[in-house]
Amino acid sequence: MISFIFNEVLYRPLFNILVFLYQTVSFYDFGIAIIILTILIRALLYPLAQKSIKSQKEMSAVQSDVKKIQEQYKSNKEEQMKKIMTLYKEKGVSPFSGCLPLLIQLPILIVLYRVFMAGFDDKNLQNLLYGFISNPGSINHIFLGFIDISKKGNIILALLAGAFQFYQSKMMLDQQKNTRPAPVKSATPDFSTAMTQQMTYIMPVMTVFISYSLSAGLALYWITTTIFSIIQQWIVFSKKTNDFKKADRA
Repeated sequence: MISFIFNEVLYRPLFNILVFLYQTVSFYDFGIAIIILTILIRALLYPLAQKSIKSQKEMSAVQSDVKKIQEQYKSNKEEQMKKIMTLYKEKGVSPFSGCLPLLIQLPILIVLYRVFMAGFDDKNLQNLLYGFISNPGSINHIFLGFIDISKKGNIILALLAGAFQFYQSKMMLDQQKNTRPAPVKSATPDFSTAMTQQMTYIMPVMTVFISYSLSAGLALYWITTTIFSIIQQWIVFSKKTNDFKKADRA
């Protein structure tokens, strides 16, 4: 039952969309088809991803209160954590909201992995395509004329995926510092800041490793979705920065 739902709700539709994009708007370049599909998916999930970013933004605004709690209960870690979680609950923010976009993308990554593992041979094209999607006969896996996106171990795309991941994480960290109120000095770093700082350096390394281990098509998908996230992140935090400036002038 689960396998049937996975195949019919995720795998087969994405397979067909990729083939359709390949034959229509991507000039028979499968890499371009992946980029277009990624943009369509991110546009569809835009409201949910924006809500997640806003939640992180709101969380950064309560860090001065978190610092105060950490100082007040620095000798009682258990009570300190309880008070911090109570504060988050009262303010309606979640310290784990940043994980939401990643969790949303995991099923899509799994589907694309299955697509590249199964391939686009004659059997799959005959059995998986809907009746209204024409069979291209064969799929050209060469992106921009020189990158085989069906192969593993493309170091260029893997490094690009890691670089954009680092830029996004660093951007988030810097924007949180710029939009939050003046911090209260404390010898104990708050949970959110510590987690964000660690992930700023851990995630890019993991991204390079994973992107290099899997097909180049997945690395291309990750690069595209990260760039989309950077743009969306910039829009959300730019609005917040302008709000702060207006408040200061008032």
